[in-house]
Amino acid sequence: MKFLLFFSIGFFMLDSCMSHTLFTCEPVHVQWCHGMPYNSTFFPNILEHYDQDIAAEKMKHFMPLASLRCSPDVHLFLCQAFVPECRKHTHVLRPCRELCERVLSDCSRDMVTFGISWPSELQCDRLESCHVSPDGSVVSAVEVTTPRSSLSSGRDLGFWCPLQLKTHPGQGGSFLGAQDCAPPCDYMYLKPQEVQFAKTFIGVCSIVCLCATLFTFLTFLIDVKRFRYPERPIIFYSVCYSFVSMVYFVGFLLGKEAACNEPSLPGRVWTVVLGAQSRVCSLLFMLLYFFSTAGMVWWVVLTITWFLAAGPKWSCEAIEKKAVWFHTVSWGLPGVLTVVLLVLNKVEGDGISGVCFVGLYDLTVLRWFVVAPLAIAVLVGLSLLLAGIMSLNRVRQVIQHDEQNQEKLKKFMIRIGVFSGLYLLPLLVLLGCYLYEQAHRSRWENSWISQHCQEYSIPCSRRSIDVEQPELTLFLIKYLMTLVVGISAVFWVSSKKTCSEWASFLKRTRKKDPISESRRVLQESCEFFLKHNSRVQHKSKHYKSSSHKLKVVSKSMGTSTGMHTPVTSNHSNTPVSTAIRNHYIPSQSISDPHRSSETSVQEHTERIRPTAPAERRSKADSSSRISSHAESSHRLTPKDDLLEADQSSAHCTNAQ
Repeated sequence: MKFLLFFSIGFFMLDSCMSHTLFTCEPVHVQWCHGMPYNSTFFPNILEHYDQDIAAEKMKHFMPLASLRCSPDVHLFLCQAFVPECRKHTHVLRPCRELCERVLSDCSRDMVTFGISWPSELQCDRLESCHVSPDGSVVSAVEVTTPRSSLSSGRDLGFWCPLQLKTHPGQGGSFLGAQDCAPPCDYMYLKPQEVQFAKTFIGVCSIVCLCATLFTFLTFLIDVKRFRYPERPIIFYSVCYSFVSMVYFVGFLLGKEAACNEPSLPGRVWTVVLGAQSRVCSLLFMLLYFFSTAGMVWWVVLTITWFLAAGPKWSCEAIEKKAVWFHTVSWGLPGVLTVVLLVLNKVEGDGISGVCFVGLYDLTVLRWFVVAPLAIAVLVGLSLLLAGIMSLNRVRQVIQHDEQNQEKLKKFMIRIGVFSGLYLLPLLVLLGCYLYEQAHRSRWENSWISQHCQEYSIPCSRRSIDVEQPELTLFLIKYLMTLVVGISAVFWVSSKKTCSEWASFLKRTRKKDPISESRRVLQESCEFFLKHNSRVQHKSKHYKSSSHKLKVVSKSMGTSTGMHTPVTSNHSNTPVSTAIRNHYIPSQSISDPHRSSETSVQEHTERIRPTAPAERRSKADSSSRISSHAESSHRLTPKDDLLEADQSSAHCTNAQ
């Protein structure tokens, strides 16, 4: 990409010009001609120089001849050739043939010595003959009447930067091929009222896009697990376009402060920022170009993940393992392109939107850094999307007898199609706007030069040019399609589940704690045993003997028989759920009570079998703890008493 950029950018053919006034008589500024009998000059001269600085630069190569005084008329001849005398605005005195021949004859030897070549424009046979004065002397100059609109040459000399658009040398900016020149901040092709309307339109669109993309991102934050691969890239490209819309909104607020430069000298106008000379403009450019390019790359990644899920049948986990590569490409490639543009100093201010971008005035940069990535993204994304839809269609044909799954798959395909259409259609329209602008840019520029050449005192074209200007609609569509792309993400998250999640979030309700939920289920199950199980009423001695075991079982359930202690264990597979399942599915205990009783007795025997003499010594302590626990059970609250009694009943039922 970088090689192609350097290969395509050509060198500029015109030199810089520091001053230029109207095409009438102007004061002589060339220092070598200050001693001449005249002080006004006219441009262009016979060597096709349109500026005194250019004429002085070319004239200095012949000044050794004037210093040597190889001819008495050499100094006068050089000044009349490079800085001609002007009389009555359009009457110019040019050197004549005889004077040229005399100077050339006298200075030919010195020209060979210093290696000076005589310019072809000053060939003596091309000049007119000198006039003879009434006293018989030869006049060294010929008076020529030059109309205001006429040129000395029969060809166009291109664009010359006017004084009003001059920039400081060394900033690297160029406009229409002229170095150290910048376009006017008031947009070249639109009227002031049209520019103001376009700014308001961009500001409104940026606000709408910002709200839509922020809604998508906040929906993702409410329930992160809801958006997994292959649809996770929708969130990332929504974030990218939220930054894009934010940059346009900031540009709308700043006006022309960031994208334009104030006049440095009186008589000059606001000019567009060219290059990385402004920090604010460079920052807006980096954010806008980086995130707009990253949004396109994330769209391609989205189509890749959809293709992997539909074609090779990759699972969500398999696609998620490649997330590192997705992020590397999606953020790395735009970053590299942004750095390259900053190094090449190709930042350009936009007088309409108030932001800074690339390719607004440089067609080469527009072609390689804007149109080419956009075309590649559209082509690759559309190809992968069509391949994925075809794979889903084959799956739909395979399961045609399963009407329920077939209907779900059909809805999913319609959803993908509508979402992709909402994204691809603005992208294709934006690509068409760029291609149309690239094809007609040169005509617009020539029309602008033809309309403003007299205003800016620059050479007008000799050819008749059909004035062609772009319509305001073109720019409105281009900015709208740039921002409306991010709104398509709202379609994907729009569902009843999103509405319920936002309603729950706005009401500030939280999901119930799983531990509290387990305790609630335990209480309901205990109440059920109290009401519907006749074995709840046991003898007090049986209750006391089993109270120690009840305490152990209650701790494993996440509750306490004495006091409430917070528990953080996972209850997805706790004894609580096991007990509830045994209660609602008591098939074995009902169908084979003897077998269940034998099993319970065997488990009870294994549980209380002594394993060491220390077990016998701890019987006394155990009996005392059981007694104290039984006494403390009478001091419990009614709610805890009911809970412990129900737990004891459930434990005894399982033991039997």
